[in-house]
Amino acid sequence: MHKNSFLLSQDPHWKKQRRGIKQTMPANVASWVYEKNSLTRRLRQHYGHSVTVEILFHRWKPAFLSECNLLNLPQQQYNLVREVLLHADGKPLILARTILPEQTIKVAKRNLSHLGTRPLGEVIFSYPKLERLELNISCVQYNTWSPALTEKIDIEPYVWGRRSVYAIQKKKMLVSEFFMPDALKLSTRSQ
Repeated sequence: MHKNSFLLSQDPHWKKQRRGIKQTMPANVASWVYEKNSLTRRLRQHYGHSVTVEILFHRWKPAFLSECNLLNLPQQQYNLVREVLLHADGKPLILARTILPEQTIKVAKRNLSHLGTRPLGEVIFSYPKLERLELNISCVQYNTWSPALTEKIDIEPYVWGRRSVYAIQKKKMLVSEFFMPDALKLSTRSQ
């Protein structure tokens, strides 16, 4: 296990969102990558309240270099790193990694540091001034995942993911989400 992550043994290779990239991915993947609302809400439309959150990692640690660069943070700075698995009926649906700098936690009145098994999306999408500042996309190769994760759940050779820089009152956080096959099987929506 990487000391800063349960999910990842290394930082995935991310691409900036740009014109034409959506056409390079399968429609079901694009449907999730470009979802503007809470992924939890979308999962619950299908699975109801059987969608649950399993906390895999919740520690104050430095983020990966590319994460620090996106958030304009010094690389040595400790941030709250939260990694979870959203699943329903025994099916893994979404892996998520969130980087929460202390300043962001303060403006959110500490709600973000005490989520427990509540999904992050349930909380952040309730903030009236939530902004998405940037979107990156990745197709993560198998060797990028940590051995601890691949022992826990079956991981496909390639897993699509997105990471979003969100801001609450101009304070940034980073949310990376990776889509498991059972999430991608759910009906697609036009974006």
